[in-house]
Amino acid sequence: MDIKAIRGFALASVTGIATLMGSAAYAVEIEYWQYFFDARVDAMGQLIEKFEAANPDITVKMTHFPYADYRTKVAAAIPAGAGPDVVQLFYGWLNDYKEAQLIQPLPAETFPADKIEAEFFPMVAAMREGDQYWALPTAVRSLALFYNERLMEEAGVDSPPETLDELMEAARAMTKRDGAGNITQVGMTAGMTAQDHHWWREGLVRQFGGEPYLDDYKTVNYNTDAGRAALEYYAGLFSGDDAVSAIGFMDEPQAAFKAGRAGLHIDGSFRIGALEGTRGLKWGVTELPAGIDGVRSNYASYWVNAITSKAQGEKYDAAVKFMEYITSDEAMQLWLDVVGELPAKPSVGMTETNAQDPVFGPFIRGLEYAHTTKFVNESAQRQLMVEAVERMALQDMPLAESLTIAAEAEQKILDEYYKK
Repeated sequence: MDIKAIRGFALASVTGIATLMGSAAYAVEIEYWQYFFDARVDAMGQLIEKFEAANPDITVKMTHFPYADYRTKVAAAIPAGAGPDVVQLFYGWLNDYKEAQLIQPLPAETFPADKIEAEFFPMVAAMREGDQYWALPTAVRSLALFYNERLMEEAGVDSPPETLDELMEAARAMTKRDGAGNITQVGMTAGMTAQDHHWWREGLVRQFGGEPYLDDYKTVNYNTDAGRAALEYYAGLFSGDDAVSAIGFMDEPQAAFKAGRAGLHIDGSFRIGALEGTRGLKWGVTELPAGIDGVRSNYASYWVNAITSKAQGEKYDAAVKFMEYITSDEAMQLWLDVVGELPAKPSVGMTETNAQDPVFGPFIRGLEYAHTTKFVNESAQRQLMVEAVERMALQDMPLAESLTIAAEAEQKILDEYYKK
């Protein structure tokens, strides 16, 4: 080998080494935060691995905390210039995160509003403000009706109820009482502390011909004939001589169903994992019962991913790329397979395999007619419905009076928030 060849080889070697060292030295690292849940951590770990393989110049560090500490950790870290570049948050927290300047809007050139609304299920519009979106989900949740197959068979109920009238009939058949008339087995669970306040707002009120809120959820609109009819139907579960439920039965509705002491139970898709493998419990799931004239309505919620205000420069660019990937069809299918939460796009959820799945299918099909309540303070707004039912059940307050109190109190919460 002559001297020119030796020099050329040496130069090429040095250049190659420098390139490798440079790419390693200048790889951008971003941080992703979510609350700890085994399946979610597993799924995100797989997504990060796939993303890094396709983007070798970006590394993603995942950090997670117990749910109880999560919001506090996020709120403290980002203003201090630490913590995540991409963060997971519950959709109902969006206003709080925006007000505290913890997150920034998604870039419209990468996430155009018209494209999002053409590709995602409609409820993600709750993340939109003007022409921009602030966050997007990988997965969503809806409600469905769980049923105990053994109790149905014992009571002679041939098939899961498909209408609200059939639900009451089936629940009556599965209700059991002791010699003193006390309910020992509920035909249907009841309790606004769980998912029933969502079912009532976005399901029953709409099925009885109403609309729970107006002005983009700024104005309470359920203190109406439709709202009262919806609450009367719901109260029929636990009131009267033919009650099929009892408020506070076994403390929590989901506990009663899991223990095999409830025939029917409305819950979210996130409950599937807790019920699978429960010894002695044989259960199925179906869509929420249809209302008057076959009207169907459902409630959907979701956790979203957002880019934090901490992400700037090259970290911001990397965060945008990561957001694109974790909201892709591939990511949503993986999330369904690993976590069991529903895809946020019809292109994934409404495939024949997913939409007709005996367990996930009823939840996925329910997304097509689901609504997402824009809460400003979900816990406070839920508590008002808990108290409305308690006034009726424990104090014998007339339904109309109790509902008026709840509506006025909730409107005050909304007015105070939006005045700010």
